[in-house]
Amino acid sequence: MAFDLSAMLRHLILFNALCVIFVASFTVIKPGPQYPPTKGKVWPKPQQQTEEDAYYKYSTSFSFEETGQTCDILKAAIDRYNNVLRRTHLILSKYSTDLLNQATDLSLDTNFKGEVRKLQINLKYPCERYPHLDMDEKYSLNVSAVSTLDSDSIWGVLRGLETFVQMFYMSDDYNDLLIYGTQIVDFPKYSHRGLLIDTSRHYLSLATIFKTLDAMEMNKMNVLHWHIVDDQSFPYQSKKFPALSKAAFHPKLIYTADNIQEIINYATFRGIRVMPEFDVPGHTSSWGIAFPNILTQCYRGNNVVGLGPMDPTKNATYEVINDLFQEIQERFPDKYLHVGGDEVEMGCWASNPEINKFMEDHGMRGTNELHSYFMSKIIPLLGETSKPIVWQEVFDESVVLPNGTIVQVWKNREAYEMANILKAGHKVIYSASWYLDHVNGGGDWSKFYSSDPRSKVSAYYPELNIENIVGGEACMWGEVVNDSNMISRVWPRASAVAEILWSGSDDKDNYFYYVRELSDISCRLEEHVCRMNQRGVKAQPASGPGFCATDNN
Repeated sequence: MAFDLSAMLRHLILFNALCVIFVASFTVIKPGPQYPPTKGKVWPKPQQQTEEDAYYKYSTSFSFEETGQTCDILKAAIDRYNNVLRRTHLILSKYSTDLLNQATDLSLDTNFKGEVRKLQINLKYPCERYPHLDMDEKYSLNVSAVSTLDSDSIWGVLRGLETFVQMFYMSDDYNDLLIYGTQIVDFPKYSHRGLLIDTSRHYLSLATIFKTLDAMEMNKMNVLHWHIVDDQSFPYQSKKFPALSKAAFHPKLIYTADNIQEIINYATFRGIRVMPEFDVPGHTSSWGIAFPNILTQCYRGNNVVGLGPMDPTKNATYEVINDLFQEIQERFPDKYLHVGGDEVEMGCWASNPEINKFMEDHGMRGTNELHSYFMSKIIPLLGETSKPIVWQEVFDESVVLPNGTIVQVWKNREAYEMANILKAGHKVIYSASWYLDHVNGGGDWSKFYSSDPRSKVSAYYPELNIENIVGGEACMWGEVVNDSNMISRVWPRASAVAEILWSGSDDKDNYFYYVRELSDISCRLEEHVCRMNQRGVKAQPASGPGFCATDNN
């Protein structure tokens, strides 16, 4: 019998509400944080971990030592994580109890084994230039006085470095950074672990995008899905068609070729792919500033009332798309290009007499077939350079999709939808339960934590190859976020998605197991939020009252 974690959470909320009714005459509130943070627990949770009673403290002379292959990505990561440890150690001086003569003498504890002096990094094979869908992120980590990190790939080394740094925690007296002796073997459950950002509804500064990438690195997410343009604005600056960015909100609110390269470089050095999306034929009103001729005239009766989606009947439409796609492929090294295909305003097509004649001449029975016709013409424009990713509507309309196409599922009945896509031989990325613009108040991260896409499918379709569900994405659509609230709106809510995609979920059919597990998750997330705050990511509180030692308090 499949276990529905979402239902469990609803029942747990109802159970808690009933408890409140029975004791409504008074409320007991205990002092201290609602969920006491753990100490040195890694987020996302490693696949295999053995923790000892023995522990060590950070040495101010600590060093990273390269014992295998090296490259600029590794050297930059060593500098970055050295700075993280040093800055965290500096925070101690602000809270240390030495001044109050309340410090703990660690030498009196038999489990204390001295200082961690170095981490030896053994990268076994030369670095790859860019991260990719099939990259190897597995690593093994052994924490002791001389710790070791081993991985076949630079991407695994990056994940292991993040784990190692997260394992340090502040002692109760705030005098030392401590770390438990630990052995870890870790790897992701899903290869595509993404976050969608939307820079059309609100422009996001480079600083916000860089900070987003910092947070993604801390959560072991590896795909920045960049929904760069939409109806509202076109901030991408095209070399081939410079007039397109006249649809930016302001001439300075654009992403130049240099800006894009900066973002790609920043992401690459953190093991993160940058996957662009240029959504067609819908969500394209902003294209009409430069190319009104490629958009459909929408009619009300005999009168034109505006422009709608792209016009699939005109050769000029495909010529513009072809040239722009070629330019995008040159600027973005990722092997996937998201071409959209969702939410097409087909009523506009149906209102246009020329389009109706085109459909009649081509034996089309409706606008769904016209949409299929359009997508079947633009996908081959990618050639051998890129593989397409499409929203699920494209699959639903029976477009013949080439091998290697990934379909992104975002609507209801997701298990049924994913099953049909798998049966057709395509790969899936899942987003249906992970729309971050749907806000339910504080602590709503738990609703995101309750969805594991492979478990959703295997519960009803055990015969299918669920390995072709290659991952998922948390989606931060931009209608109500900008530079002022982007980071706090996304984090730590996306952290819940990140852990499901890296660690997977436990399928135990045990109600009380999940009650206990949810409390443990909350305590681990409390520590992780503090960790993000300490490293400059202004994540909002996860679950309620608490305290975090930062240099901003």
